Amino acid sequence: MTRPIRVLVAKPGLDGHDRGAKVVAAALRDAGMEVIYTGLHQTPEMIATAAVQEDVDVVGLSILSGAHMTLFPRVRALLLEAGREDILLTGGGIIPKEDMDALNAQGIARLFGPGTSTQDLVDYIRTWFAAREQQIS
Repeated sequence: MTRPIRVLVAKPGLDGHDRGAKVVAAALRDAGMEVIYTGLHQTPEMIATAAVQEDVDVVGLSILSGAHMTLFPRVRALLLEAGREDILLTGGGIIPKEDMDALNAQGIARLFGPGTSTQDLVDYIRTWFAAREQQIS
């Protein structure tokens, strides 16, 4: 890697549980990534704006509220509107497999459920970033 991977970790909606998001943010930081954590109660607009302003490579949403079928597509649409289709949109939470599949079909990257090791997430992001950097070169 020529530079650190920049990741924005966000908690959209009214869900007030952010322990998992903080654990993920710390694990990504420990893996050498630059992490911006936006905190609780972010709107999709706030998340997309922060992603563009911070020039991140990855946006990771943590959603436990059940609103994943609305929030992931909305953030994706806002990133596309901003011309940032190059940003990897991933995340996790309590998301049924069939919803994960439906979101993947809409352009949302791999989603991670409860019990996923943080190393799996780190490896996924590093692999994606390396492939993207290779395409750019």
